[in-house]
Amino acid sequence: MLVKEINYKETSFFSSLFCDYINNKSEIEELYNLYPSIKNFKKQIEQKKVNYNDNNREKLYDIIKKQYKGVSCSNEFNSILELIKKKNTFTITTGHQLNLFTGPVYFLYKIITTINLCNELNNTYSKYNFIPVYWMATEDHDFQEINHFNFKNSKIKWDSDQSGVVGEFKTNELKKIIDEIKKVLPNNSNTSELIDLFKETYLESNCLSDATRNFVHLLFKNNNLIIIDANHKDLKSCFKEFIKNEIKNNVIKKSSLSTIGKLDKAGYKIQAHSRDVNLFYIEKNKRNRIIKTDNHFIIEGSNKKLTEKKLIDLVDNNPEKFSPNVLFRTMYQEVLLPNLCYIGGPAEISYWLQLKKVFDTAKITFPILLNRNSLLLMSSKQVKKLKKLNLDIDELFLDIDELLTKKTREFSELNIDFSELKSTLTNQFEHLFEIASKTDYSFTGAVKAQQKKQLDGIDNLEKRLLSAQKKKFSEQLIKINELKDELFPNNTLQERFVNFSEFYCEYGSAIIDILMKNIKPLNNKFSVIEIS
Repeated sequence: MLVKEINYKETSFFSSLFCDYINNKSEIEELYNLYPSIKNFKKQIEQKKVNYNDNNREKLYDIIKKQYKGVSCSNEFNSILELIKKKNTFTITTGHQLNLFTGPVYFLYKIITTINLCNELNNTYSKYNFIPVYWMATEDHDFQEINHFNFKNSKIKWDSDQSGVVGEFKTNELKKIIDEIKKVLPNNSNTSELIDLFKETYLESNCLSDATRNFVHLLFKNNNLIIIDANHKDLKSCFKEFIKNEIKNNVIKKSSLSTIGKLDKAGYKIQAHSRDVNLFYIEKNKRNRIIKTDNHFIIEGSNKKLTEKKLIDLVDNNPEKFSPNVLFRTMYQEVLLPNLCYIGGPAEISYWLQLKKVFDTAKITFPILLNRNSLLLMSSKQVKKLKKLNLDIDELFLDIDELLTKKTREFSELNIDFSELKSTLTNQFEHLFEIASKTDYSFTGAVKAQQKKQLDGIDNLEKRLLSAQKKKFSEQLIKINELKDELFPNNTLQERFVNFSEFYCEYGSAIIDILMKNIKPLNNKFSVIEIS
């Protein structure tokens, strides 16, 4: 049940660039193509038709069929997959790393936002087919980012000596993780179901990419989600000309420089920086950067020193050895897929906004950018606590010190706020400064010192009174602090820290249905949801 909707900007957890995009601020219109709305998807379809290579459809179909070999798929799913070959079929895509056990719960929000948007589009535009896609970031090599998940105050971590692209990591090492999971998860039927799911997918798969596909497929088996591993030779063959162009002409850096300059000048944070070559080289369990020098290209961490011609020859003969970085991956995805929209989090939206000119230069249709839904999930018990403590939802987004001070002032019968007194004192001293300037200017220093002394004295009295009142209302304040910690673990948004298992253990598979009902893709508000 929806409790409240909050503007993203008011939460203080989201960047100014992201908030300005969400609010459709005219100053940044040049950074994207079409703003996310139902009517704009019709325009996006027409634009995508113009420059998408429909020859890729058959290849996509064949490769996805191969990747799903051994995965138990329904007849409906197989029928949906067949639709990829049709020219009136388009995708809505999200992407994410292969976090252990899916990582933070917002991963589910990404997937469900994607599925629900497709459902909405299928209902609106019956002449077309819309398929949800999860693009797995199998080529990432930062294992430390994905090797753990949190359950309340415990961190379940996978330690491994394996190296290279994480999608190829063998998952037979994860048997010991089961014991760790059993230690922290509550002993109930939902937990048993979850552990069985973990065993069935992670322990019975050969590698992390297969495990993630199998796990996510089972979670969303009734929603026709297609999961793609882009680390595939045949897929990269479709992208060879773009890889070669990046090597020869450094398209991304050159085309994005002016945009990055404007963003920087406007005070926006630059989310991701382009390089001279936005590619990695994959070989022998390693994924290393390709570095351009004056006359050669060097594979970082190796003795390989290649001319441009030799590197281009490698692309032609072994495209699977080349891996796009986070910025170049956006182009790879949009060239391969008949995609209309990318669904991402705030950081992703921000770096996509750096790339509109890159896409224009490469004559690739820039997708509609849609933020995944952001949620705060509260139990009925927590909602009752909130009301009992006379807290408003908005107040929970305040810094804890600010929140406790605010509530102390509200609880107290005394007026602890001395700001009016300080304002009156400041006005009085303005008169003294005026007198000093007209008589003896050196007297100004003495006036200033006296002003500071009196204002500091009032500040001190205010702090002491506030401290005394906090002690008086300590019982209520402790409960507020506890609730804040529950809902904002590690002083961050719940969705960025908590794993979905915390909710699955409590509500079982029903948590997926609850999220499906409450996630509204085109609703640009932060939603607080009560789970009963």
